[in-house]
Amino acid sequence: METGGNGPPKRIWNIVMVSAIAAGIQFGWALQLSLLTPYVQTLGVPHVWAAFIWLCGPISGLLVQPIVGYFSDHCTSRIGRRRPFIAAGACLVAVAVFFVGFAKDIGHRAGDSLDNPTKPRAVAVFVTGFWILDVANNMLQGPCRAFLADLSGSDHKRMRIANGWFSFFMAIGNVLGYAAGSYSNLYELLPFTTTTACDVYCANLKTCFIIDIVFLLSVTITAITTVKETPLKSNGSLDEGEGGSSEPFIGEIVTAFKTLKKPMWILLLVTCLNWIAWFPFLLYDTDWVGVEVFGGKVNGSSSEQKLYDDGVRAGALGLMINSIVLAFTSLGLEPVSRLIGGVKNLWGVVNFILAAGLAGTVWITKVAEAWRAKQGPQILTSPPTNVKSFALAVFGLLGIPLSVTFSIPFALASIYCADAGGGQGLSLGVLNLSIVIPQMFVSVISGPLDAAFGGGNLPAFVLGSIVAAISALLAIFALPHPKNQLSLNSGAVVGGGH
Repeated sequence: METGGNGPPKRIWNIVMVSAIAAGIQFGWALQLSLLTPYVQTLGVPHVWAAFIWLCGPISGLLVQPIVGYFSDHCTSRIGRRRPFIAAGACLVAVAVFFVGFAKDIGHRAGDSLDNPTKPRAVAVFVTGFWILDVANNMLQGPCRAFLADLSGSDHKRMRIANGWFSFFMAIGNVLGYAAGSYSNLYELLPFTTTTACDVYCANLKTCFIIDIVFLLSVTITAITTVKETPLKSNGSLDEGEGGSSEPFIGEIVTAFKTLKKPMWILLLVTCLNWIAWFPFLLYDTDWVGVEVFGGKVNGSSSEQKLYDDGVRAGALGLMINSIVLAFTSLGLEPVSRLIGGVKNLWGVVNFILAAGLAGTVWITKVAEAWRAKQGPQILTSPPTNVKSFALAVFGLLGIPLSVTFSIPFALASIYCADAGGGQGLSLGVLNLSIVIPQMFVSVISGPLDAAFGGGNLPAFVLGSIVAAISALLAIFALPHPKNQLSLNSGAVVGGGH
């Protein structure tokens, strides 16, 4: 079946096939969130520096996604506008994941000593693979969403259905990724992953990424071979709003900012604060469970390392619970928003929930520390069930505000920018800046902030709690009500702020 950029809507199975790619993308992103920060520290990178590695995500999101989106709009390949970028992105993900997963092995063969806690060659391989991975993920996400818009034609209802399917498969990818990360014996499926340089934890991560490669390539190949595109004519003719403007790419972005009205600026501010609140937890949630809740250490004794690994797996389970809550909560956002006076009020209320959840990490940590002090330093064992249950409850609770963060800002952006004469793609591109810039800010300050207060993850969490409360107040009292309350399902959903 051929697909044109502005033709009639296509059959739903086309949308489902393309949306399924989101599960492969999010599978890998979930593994990054749950396992990579602890893995970085096993390579000898101090906690204070680990955050800087995550800068590649926002930088690539800032640069790669709008550039790829712009050139995919104008691509004249005989196989279509979007499919070449989707295929290239999937292949780059496979290459990047190989480097990330096999970093210790490559570093060891290149001369890293097993006795040295810092493995510089492995770190170099890991960072290279990680940056390629984020670039590749951004190459996939933008064209996938644009492809869904092409398949939906001019039918707004079909667009909402497409976004719904995309969100659904993102939740599926999250659940699969976090489930894989929480299973400690997955490496037994591929025994060759355990090597001299790669212990059980490393082998588990390596196995997870190999599964991700197979899964992503399978859904991508299936989608791009069964759903066809009509190639763009060589003269690049497109309807207005689909990249047909003769204005250069940079000029389009500059013009977008010049024409922004007050409601959009307030939305950008609230979104920016909202993501400053979110990113510390998204970056260090599993590390928090391993260190503060379970009392483990990355480079401690064998017993302390085991406690840390157990905590990281418990955190991955918490993230899976978070994703399940997110998926179910998303279905009820629209009726709830009507009950409390609109989407901006709902956003404000759930941001207070976010603030409370982040503040709750401090209380849970203090309870766990008090229990360990009572047991004595010589007893190294997992915290009691009630402490673990409280930690998992925080993960589940935060699924509620996360579902709103993934929908309301994008829905409001489409309204506000439409009033200024911009399209949805342009509005989401502008909104993306208020997501990636906070991630860069958090990546830079969280490590030094934690170190200034004695190390650990709590200082960044407390900062996030305060900022979440401020964003809640601004959402309720500063954001104007949209003229027309639109369906929340029409909002796009993003992975980890890319």
